[in-house]
Amino acid sequence: MNAVFERRSIRHYTSEDVSEEIVDDLLKAAMSAPSACDQRPWDFVVVRDKDMLSGISKISRQAEMLNEAPVSIVVCGNMGRVNGSCKQFWAQDCAAATENILIEAQDRGIGGVWLGFYPVEERVEKMRKVLHAPENVIPFSVVALGHPAEKPVPVEKFDKERVHYEKWQIGYF
Repeated sequence: MNAVFERRSIRHYTSEDVSEEIVDDLLKAAMSAPSACDQRPWDFVVVRDKDMLSGISKISRQAEMLNEAPVSIVVCGNMGRVNGSCKQFWAQDCAAATENILIEAQDRGIGGVWLGFYPVEERVEKMRKVLHAPENVIPFSVVALGHPAEKPVPVEKFDKERVHYEKWQIGYF
C-alpha cells in the first residue's frame, strides 16, 4: 500500500515525456475501478497537445499546472453507457477511476494531481466545448501527469476520532 500512503498531489513536472506504455497502464488502472452495476460509464481523453492543455488550464484557476504537464487524462461520464437505478452513481464510478489513475501513477513514479471540473456547470460546459464532446458526455475530472519536479513529504492522515463503530460516537472508542 505504499502507493496509497505516499501519493501526494504533484503540481510541478520535469520536461520529460510520459511514455505511451505508462499512459496505457494508467488507463487500464482507471478501467479496473469498481462501478455500480458494472456499467463502467467512463470515457477518457488523453491530451498531450500543449495548446489544448493551455486552453484547459484557463477554465479553472486551479489548473495552471497543465501548462507544465506533458500529458493529462480527462475522465468523462458517458450518460449513454448508464441506465436504470445505477445511472445516478456515474460520478462515484468516475471518481474511483480518477483515484485509480493517481495510485497507478504513484506506483509508476509519475506525479499527478486531480483537478475537479464536475459539478461546476460552467467548467463542465467549457470543457465539453474544448473536447468537442457530445451533450451526453460530462467531463468529470482532469488528471495532470508528469515526472515529478517536486517530492512532497507523505503526511499521516489517519485520525481515530473520525472512525465510528456500529453507531455515531463522539471521541475515542
